Amino acid sequence: MEIAAKLAILADAAKYDASCASSGGVQRDSSSGRGLGSNEGTGICHSYAPDGRCISLLKILLTNYCQYDCLYCVNRASSNVPRARFAIDEVVRLTLDFYRRNCIEGLFLSSGIIRSPDYTMEQLVEVARRLREEHDFRGYIHLKTIPDAAPDLLRRAGQYADRLSINIELPTQQGLAELAPQKDGAAIKRSMARLRVQIEAARGEARDASRAPTSIPGARPARAAAPAFSAAGQSTQMIVGADGADDAAILATSAQLYGAYRLKRVCYSAFSPIPDAASALPLQAPPLAREHRLYQADWLMRYYGFAADEIASPRTGGMLRLEVDPKLAWALAHPERFPVDLNRAPRELLLRVPGLGVKAVDRLLLARRVRRVRAEDLKRLHVPVAKVLPFVLAADHRPARSALPSPTAAPQQAALF
Repeated sequence: MEIAAKLAILADAAKYDASCASSGGVQRDSSSGRGLGSNEGTGICHSYAPDGRCISLLKILLTNYCQYDCLYCVNRASSNVPRARFAIDEVVRLTLDFYRRNCIEGLFLSSGIIRSPDYTMEQLVEVARRLREEHDFRGYIHLKTIPDAAPDLLRRAGQYADRLSINIELPTQQGLAELAPQKDGAAIKRSMARLRVQIEAARGEARDASRAPTSIPGARPARAAAPAFSAAGQSTQMIVGADGADDAAILATSAQLYGAYRLKRVCYSAFSPIPDAASALPLQAPPLAREHRLYQADWLMRYYGFAADEIASPRTGGMLRLEVDPKLAWALAHPERFPVDLNRAPRELLLRVPGLGVKAVDRLLLARRVRRVRAEDLKRLHVPVAKVLPFVLAADHRPARSALPSPTAAPQQAALF
């Protein structure tokens, strides 16, 4: 098969994987005249498909052949799709060629399971090794790891990749057992735990190395830099809408993953109907707005101090409202917490005001050290003033209780297809 035909098949097969964010990697460049590529300066230039998925990296599968038969996966063993497989040299050559043409700034590589998890993982690691060691490639590399692979292979993968990810697949163990019975939820979490230990150990060694003297005359030679291990951390992906899990269950699983395994990010991928789908799967994809609201809720948990059960819980139906963002929905459900005094409220409470982001709150805290904050000051923070004012008190502003918005369902345009 021609390499262009393989690329068409294996790039299309990889489009369902959303967890390719590239932030947080170790800084590398070739401005010294050595090596090839850079993952800093302009960074990784992402572009997005109309459905919101990232397509900027060379995002491919090593092969879409797979021994597993996960019902929601287009590449499952029983799927009637064209199959292809790259040789290791072909992936390396494609990555270098695309990089030299300024088409990509990194590689996202995943694979179906061929022969065994260890054999598949060896192939993925070998691609990264050749890029790093034989071609001195300094661009971004994200490897999708195989949960059942040997710990030593995961360790080697972390030496070459900026980020590793292991898909949790579905939000509940019950959903995984029903739709992907060959996947072992315990093995997935064991691999996440191993990666967490190795990532934290590498960061500890890097901190120790940074404290060593480097340029004092007569001092002992400086310590070599600690070897990086998946410097951008680990992430995972969860499929939304393939099973019956509600948003409360999804966010609870995310909170548990962030807490137990220190994940950099949980990505949410709305289930896409696939050809010849099993009867256990829904006939229609969930609305993309649901995926969007989950990302917003995830942001609230990571940066705004919200607990998962505050945003969505079984007590409130378990689902996020689609017509308003989760922060506004929480504020409307808790009118007793508002208005918030911009001149007295602690940071934690200011972060719960709809329309105020982390940067705006930090600037507000700095401003009120020197004078009382007024409503007109909000304009200088470039926040949506009309959205903020009903929820705050300022030196010259006191909202009426009736000023709280009462959103109605937004009109939705009918789908074309």
